[in-house]
Amino acid sequence: MSQSAALTRDPDRPLAGLPSCADLPEREGLGEPLGEEYPAGFLLDGRFELRETIGRSGMATIYRAFDRASGSPVAVKVPLMRIESDPATFGRFEREARIGALFSDPPLLRFVPVAGQRSRPYIVTEFLDGCTLALVMHRTRPIPEAEALVIAAAACSAVGRMHEKGILHRDLKPSNIMVCRDGRLCLMDFGLSAETGSDRGLLSKLTPLFGTPEYMAPEQVRSASNDERTDLYSLGAILYQMLTGVLPFQANDPWAGAQMRVTGDPPAPRSVNPAITEAAEEITLHAMRRRPAERYPTAASFQAELEVPSAVHVTGLSSRLRSPRFRISLNGTPFIAGALIGAGVLLSLVALFLALVHRR
Repeated sequence: MSQSAALTRDPDRPLAGLPSCADLPEREGLGEPLGEEYPAGFLLDGRFELRETIGRSGMATIYRAFDRASGSPVAVKVPLMRIESDPATFGRFEREARIGALFSDPPLLRFVPVAGQRSRPYIVTEFLDGCTLALVMHRTRPIPEAEALVIAAAACSAVGRMHEKGILHRDLKPSNIMVCRDGRLCLMDFGLSAETGSDRGLLSKLTPLFGTPEYMAPEQVRSASNDERTDLYSLGAILYQMLTGVLPFQANDPWAGAQMRVTGDPPAPRSVNPAITEAAEEITLHAMRRRPAERYPTAASFQAELEVPSAVHVTGLSSRLRSPRFRISLNGTPFIAGALIGAGVLLSLVALFLALVHRR
């Protein structure tokens, strides 16, 4: 495949014909069944016939279902009972439903409106026949450069559609990108998405951001302001992993790895996989610059270089990388933060007790 092949690909089916995205397995591995799952054949609210479980997480169960109203296959996402009683976590589920309803573009998961009273909360979306990019990356490691650039360009196009509507994804990772059998790429899981320019409240600034630390941008780790370039960093981290077969920051603790990206850069991709071209390395490192102002300004500019890597000006970013330095961060290292805060509270209580005893 030529390096400019992305220019001539079907924009609606950009992954069609890619060897790494062919012969997809019928099912991805599932965890242990949850006791509260619905049995096969259960009819939800007289409309959705649940056929089988296709996904499980700590928040919800996802079913392949049949919509009797439209006669179409759909996916039904039902939150766990314990999640419904947790306002903070259930808020993610409600946010996903609200933001998902804004999209109608093919590269973004399409939500099915459900009118009338419901027996319990759930989300209905189109059924995507395929598997996640995470599974594709597991089966083909590393993904050949030309194919990785095509996949990343398709993801850039999808993210650009979100940004055009004023929405940041904020949790881009391989398991939130679907590779479909018909050659489509589709973004999903909008539970952490937010409107562009929305400010996080004071309480959230004092607590770690929920998300996936392996793909977070440095500003997310620091709980600083996010913008479109935050998503582009995450896409850069995904591209790095596709090209090299490994995560850009290696650490036993994911949050320690997240902290590394605040103080330094990843190893040069070509030092991990020498088969990568200088242009692909330059694109990856450009997207993963620690300072947002030094990254691609838009998804379109990132996509343009992915589609024509032969036109990329190689500036030698790989020779200017800085190794990470360890630094404690209350926002970036939640376990350390919890321990320090707990110790501080305990010391304050001891001091208060001693002061009361001294007064007596």
